[in-house]
Amino acid sequence: MIVIDQVLISDEVVQEQFVCDLSKCKGGCCEDGDAGAPMEKWELEKLNQYYEQIKPYMTPEGIREVERVGKYIYDKEFGWVTPTIDGAICAYGYKDKKGIIKCGIEEAYNEGKLDWKKPLSCHLFPIKTKRSKRDPDVEYVNYEPREDLCKAACSLGEKLKVPVYVFLKDALIRKYGEEFYAALETAAQKLNDN
Repeated sequence: MIVIDQVLISDEVVQEQFVCDLSKCKGGCCEDGDAGAPMEKWELEKLNQYYEQIKPYMTPEGIREVERVGKYIYDKEFGWVTPTIDGAICAYGYKDKKGIIKCGIEEAYNEGKLDWKKPLSCHLFPIKTKRSKRDPDVEYVNYEPREDLCKAACSLGEKLKVPVYVFLKDALIRKYGEEFYAALETAAQKLNDN
């Protein structure tokens, strides 16, 4: 385990290899789960602020679901999450011509309509973070790919020799900052040298 400040990072984050292979998984993580995308409290305000800019990138079904249940909902296990359509695809997702699920929030961001890329939980996947129940200042960072869904990504990561933390560099910096990532890189090098 690597410890940086109050963040406990599992060794798998630096030892395992992973590169998303959208041509194989089709973005299935956006529809295959127990709930919508977990959201941090500050992200709820971003959805409130930018919903009208995101709406043109959503499907009619997604818009209907958001208008029915709200821009986000509370799940007993996961906290605040994005709504889903019939317990499957995220309400903010849509399928492109190749059947790959894209994120309406990210598309609006890519076109300069907002300053928020997408929920951090999505950007960090297959890393999952969780606050300690005993000490809310402590956060756990674990590598949790989906066994079948992420098989191609694990194979591609191994083929290209890309560690999880390197693949998710932008997301980790977005969540924890440049200094944290530099410390993680140093710790990873030491761990891999042993």
